[in-house]
Amino acid sequence: MPMTRRDALAALGAAVCASAEAEDSAPEPLRVLAERKGLAFGSAVGRKRADATPAQGFDDPRYRALLARECAWIVPENELKWQALRPTRGEFRFEAADAMRAWAREAGLRMRGHTLLWHDPKWLPDWVNRHRFGAQPVAEAEAMLAEHVRTVCTHCGPQIASWDVVNESVQPDTGTLRDNAFTPHLGNIGQIELAFRVAHEHAPQAQLVYNDFMTWGSHSARHRAGVLELLKTLTSRGVPVHALGLQSHLGTGADGRWVPRGGDAERDWRRFLDEVASMGLSLLITELDVNDRYLPADVAQRDAAAATMVRDYLDVCLDQPGLHTVMTWAMADPVSWMQTWWPRADGLPKRPSPYDGRFQAKPMREAIAAALRAAPSRPPA
Repeated sequence: MPMTRRDALAALGAAVCASAEAEDSAPEPLRVLAERKGLAFGSAVGRKRADATPAQGFDDPRYRALLARECAWIVPENELKWQALRPTRGEFRFEAADAMRAWAREAGLRMRGHTLLWHDPKWLPDWVNRHRFGAQPVAEAEAMLAEHVRTVCTHCGPQIASWDVVNESVQPDTGTLRDNAFTPHLGNIGQIELAFRVAHEHAPQAQLVYNDFMTWGSHSARHRAGVLELLKTLTSRGVPVHALGLQSHLGTGADGRWVPRGGDAERDWRRFLDEVASMGLSLLITELDVNDRYLPADVAQRDAAAATMVRDYLDVCLDQPGLHTVMTWAMADPVSWMQTWWPRADGLPKRPSPYDGRFQAKPMREAIAAALRAAPSRPPA
């Protein structure tokens, strides 16, 4: 049988992915471990960071090979966000996202889309925030938002099988909804509902997701409560929301301590996930990584702590039968957004991802693999 394009990419990925599991062969791909349990595994992929060396991220064939080997799904990191996609009202720039879609199709990977509406005004283009909505502001606001969702969904078509329709609507410190340029004219629930309904009309094949970064621990209680209230409101109105995306940016407090399994934190998190499931919604882990800002400088200690966090978190979340997807937010340290956000006091590069800068597997990679192996089986979504 001739070698397929996917086989060739996977073979290249195996060549570049040195593993601690065996010196003479690559480990079983994470996507295979996931599929065996009725799960999907994938990662975000973006173009290289402005401060990075050439040929990193999507531009690096070694990184694309790693994705092809380990992942069944990818999601463009920034290329489908308003700021990157739509610099002016009359202009859409799909070139970068289209390059990723073309490669994913060739490599046999499925795709998620992120995001049709990032609710926080600081992540909307300046032209949206400055826009004057005229004599009929409600109609103008509806037209602008609907045009964006319709255009993006129609352009991307059925290749995008899952959309983060709305991202981060809830204020984490209060549990209330954020305000933005659309709020005075559509309200907050109104704009969220409009985005979901237009997405459902123009991407009827896609899973439609509300995505947010609440997590376990008492510090996130108001955030979780606000997300539950939002989801209850949407489902009671018949809005076509299908799932909740758990961003899963893990980390510690300034004291370097992780909220461990057991006790109130785990109980409250399980209760939260159960409440989401009771609404008939699925769950996804959409942006898994670890912020090691406060962990020790020693690489072995840092990697061990990050792996423990990931294993604890995945073991709890994967107990949910309605959770079918695990996505990391980058597969290798140098391309992670964490390198430019919340830098370490000692100036050392962060180690937030399953692979390091030489594309060698880290303990976090084995923690993910172990959690997938231990996960209860479920029918594929």
